Amino acid sequence: MQIPFNASVGPSLGIEVELELVDVRTGHLASHATEILAELGAGHPDGEHPRAKHELFECCIEVITDVCSTVGEARADLAATIAEVREAAGRHGCTLICSGSHPYSLWAEQRVSPSERYDELVEAMQWMARRLQIFGIHMHLGVRSGEKAIALSNAVATYIPHFLALSSSSPFWEGHDTGLASTRSKIFEGLPTAGLPAELADWDEFEQYMTTLIAAGAITSVREVWWDIRPHPDFGTIELRMCDGMPTLFEIGAVAALAQSLVAHLDALHDDGRLPARPREWVLRENKWRAGRHGLDADLIVDDAGATKPAREAIAELVDQVRPHAEVLRCTEELAGIERMLAVGPSSSRQRAASDGGKNLRAVVDLLARELSTDEIGA
Repeated sequence: MQIPFNASVGPSLGIEVELELVDVRTGHLASHATEILAELGAGHPDGEHPRAKHELFECCIEVITDVCSTVGEARADLAATIAEVREAAGRHGCTLICSGSHPYSLWAEQRVSPSERYDELVEAMQWMARRLQIFGIHMHLGVRSGEKAIALSNAVATYIPHFLALSSSSPFWEGHDTGLASTRSKIFEGLPTAGLPAELADWDEFEQYMTTLIAAGAITSVREVWWDIRPHPDFGTIELRMCDGMPTLFEIGAVAALAQSLVAHLDALHDDGRLPARPREWVLRENKWRAGRHGLDADLIVDDAGATKPAREAIAELVDQVRPHAEVLRCTEELAGIERMLAVGPSSSRQRAASDGGKNLRAVVDLLARELSTDEIGA
């Protein structure tokens, strides 16, 4: 099958944020998305808010941006919609948090959103879908062709561990400390088309991949390819899906600036014929595991001889490499936020510090709610 790619004319940016609805009294996840979205949709075409959407479970509302040219524009877009959602949620006794997992709510108690698509997903995937009480942030980066989408997806895959370490925010699962920085990443890998992206030679091979799985009834569209990085033909983007939910717009903006600048950097290398090769599969898999296990305290493998480098050092070097592109993209200020994230540590570490050794998980929810509302790390 042939799949047209709706090319982007420039390095556009779009961000999707999965927000958790939590009961202000108990801190548990609260299934009120349908009522809240109905209120938010009043006055909009078809009664649907253009920036706030259903997700798999009724305890989650996804907030999306329009197609943006700068990180600042995307952040302002998100802030406006989150403010609307927060106000509506308050009328239902809820507040908002953003993290890779909820510290103590149970997946078996979550209601699936009313959607034929979600019903079909649960029927097909059964337990693997029912336990997806996880929340992430996705970033769409515009590229100029399908061939570039494949080449850049392969190159960006090198940095999946870097983004996962920065965003790690799911150390707790159903009331237990898992010992991981990102429990979400391991749960999501249970789906058959999730996890590390396949290394593809070109757009023809992507079309062959889609042809095979659609013909076999494994998927119906690219929306069911849940790789950490995937080409999105309709949007003309590559979509970065490896990040846990992050509690502040400050962090979201900083990571988005790194993503947009990185793709621009690699795009320029591709034009010059100097795009670096993707690491060996076993190195990339090990590095992703290390980032999910240790967050920013991970040591990442940097060559085939097994030499390692601290994640913080590797990320700082990456920021230096892409800074010239950040200047062109007008996101230098947001990119500078990575330095503070490296110093303060990821949400996974902050959550553990707030939990009193795992004995006070309600304090973790309160921390996450404060950070989102104040936009201050460690508020």
